[in-house]
Amino acid sequence: MKIVILGAGGRLGAALMREYRGKYDVDGFNHTQLDLSNLNGVRERLRPTNFDVLINAAAFTNVDLCETERDRAFLINAEAPGVLARICCDKRAKLIHFSTDYVFDGEKRAPYTEEDEAKPISVYGESKLAGEKNLLATENRNLVVRVSWVFGPDRPSFIDGIIKRAQENREVDAIADKFSAPTYAVDIAEMVGRVLDAWSRRALAPDALRADRLQGIVHFANAGECSWQEYAQWALDRCHEAGLPLKATTVGARKLKDMANWVARRPVYSVLSTAKYTKFTDMPPRTWRDAVADYIRRFYSKT
Repeated sequence: MKIVILGAGGRLGAALMREYRGKYDVDGFNHTQLDLSNLNGVRERLRPTNFDVLINAAAFTNVDLCETERDRAFLINAEAPGVLARICCDKRAKLIHFSTDYVFDGEKRAPYTEEDEAKPISVYGESKLAGEKNLLATENRNLVVRVSWVFGPDRPSFIDGIIKRAQENREVDAIADKFSAPTYAVDIAEMVGRVLDAWSRRALAPDALRADRLQGIVHFANAGECSWQEYAQWALDRCHEAGLPLKATTVGARKLKDMANWVARRPVYSVLSTAKYTKFTDMPPRTWRDAVADYIRRFYSKT
């Protein structure tokens, strides 16, 4: 199976590259090699390229900047996925595209399922939802994977920022009234790998893995839910256990209303239900606590 990954230099794209090299024939394009804001360049680069699966891990993800650069947000997050879908349709190739929990308004107080109506409250969420619709409008059987609070070793995220602040300051804080679930990029790569394995094996054993039947929209996140404050506190506790010297030991609470420098609105509650994914794979995601602990052991442990 020939796979092409867009956004290969990012947090998620790099994890995908690492997971699939040696297993499949994989090529990756980073932002400088393939800019999704240049639609003609995308067509010129991908149309002559042979592949069976295209994975789009590239996006315009600066939530606040999207508010002031709406055209750019919709170009990259909405129009480009539609172009990718048409290219894949012409090639009879499959497309896996990553979306976000920010397509929801956060008014629900139970995990969002794939059947729940998406009502974004930011330009970023609007553009990502438009990208989903453009991609799924093609005839091909494409897959949209919604994820939340992605962290991993290839690019700093919230968790790395908290650890750095705790190394430098005696007091750190995080928002206590916004809830979702952290998702480890390594776990996302393994999840998509199960789908790829199912697709590659289907011809030999049609009923070997039900994951080959996953299509449309699927949610994936590490199990459970937390606030950013809980997330941060768990990370610091694991760093202390791992022998990493930190000045801060506890994480103070902040409120969403205190974030005066934020331009875009964020959903207060955007936990994603992974019941659909679990049904088709019989592999429920591990908890976010286990995933964060694993990340700190692997990339921060000094013991």
